Amino acid sequence: MPPEDTVQAFIPGTRAVLAPTGLGVLNGLDFAAKDLFDIAGWPTSGGNPDWERTHPAAVATAPAVLALLESGARLAGKTKTVELAYGLTGENVWHGTPLNPAAPGRFPGGSSCGSAAAVAAGLVDFALGTDTAGSVRIPASYCGIFGIRPSWGAVSLAGTMALAPSFDTCGWFARSAAVLRRVGEALLPEDAPSTPRRLGPAIKLQSAWMNAEPATAAALTPSLEAVERVLGLGEAIRAETGPTRLRRAYEAARCVQAQEAWVTHGPWIEEAKPRFGPGVAERFAAAKAMDPEKAADGRLHRRRFASSMRSLLQGGAVLVFPTSPGPAPLLGASLAEQDSVRERTMGVTANAGLAGLCEVTLPAAQVDGAPVGLSLAAAPGHDRALLELAERIAAELGIGE
Repeated sequence: MPPEDTVQAFIPGTRAVLAPTGLGVLNGLDFAAKDLFDIAGWPTSGGNPDWERTHPAAVATAPAVLALLESGARLAGKTKTVELAYGLTGENVWHGTPLNPAAPGRFPGGSSCGSAAAVAAGLVDFALGTDTAGSVRIPASYCGIFGIRPSWGAVSLAGTMALAPSFDTCGWFARSAAVLRRVGEALLPEDAPSTPRRLGPAIKLQSAWMNAEPATAAALTPSLEAVERVLGLGEAIRAETGPTRLRRAYEAARCVQAQEAWVTHGPWIEEAKPRFGPGVAERFAAAKAMDPEKAADGRLHRRRFASSMRSLLQGGAVLVFPTSPGPAPLLGASLAEQDSVRERTMGVTANAGLAGLCEVTLPAAQVDGAPVGLSLAAAPGHDRALLELAERIAAELGIGE
């Protein structure tokens, strides 16, 4: 029997449950998949009733899901998402917003909200999500669990609803660093031959620490010190400027993603005229109105930024920074408050998105009784090494045992 949905993490209705098809590193583990991943014979709603109404059931199962089944895991159902994956709070007016098990008065984070809630509540051992602008990393931080955005292109997104294809990634959540790594063994290619056997040193991403709320930075400082004990500390970006750099990264990511989102979904929106919940309609309207020159400028900045960041990290250095500026917003936060948090958050999550980096977030601290995460980011292609490092850091911190 599927686990009882104590936090409203799964989409309403009958569950899509699939038995393992093989044996492997995930034997005996249950998982869930965000309702962007196709399961043969089941609809993929993307969190929107009009999308489900205008699209047939899937004819094949997404390769990422198949790989997990072949490695011994059991699918326990599909989880809720922000509509068409375009949001970071986790709100869905059609299916209901999942509860945040670690902070019930706060949002769970989006758009992979249901997957994060299911893992945090112990309903499944791990869960698939997608991460375009932070939709695995932020829910993981808000719900107090581990999460990974892998290097762009490292895990197949075939059979998965797109949003902004040059940013979209297939990520996952777990309550322990060990399970997070085991899922990586099933999904990730081998690291590039040039990947160092041990990553390091750690580089403090000063702009992200300056962007964090003072209470968050203070709460995460002991975890930063633990990372420094394991890796040593580099000096490379201590002198970087904070707000200007983050604002530029946010604008570049926002403009490019918006243009891609409209190319991806605009034709359907124009034809079907779907109903959207608060915030989602406004974001798609802004995407439609995106100035092509702004998007082009964003792509230029992206190329320069990616080249610089990859050069910095290619030798094995690891960025260390707060995953989110603070804990999850309260459920009563206004749209204006949510948008402010979204902007500050995307300025940081854009680092991995713009440069295609892999990033793991660890449940490292709490602020006012709510979780906040610490991120480790490495060069593209260093995913397995980063997961091994996350396991070492978790052991140093005594978390996720």
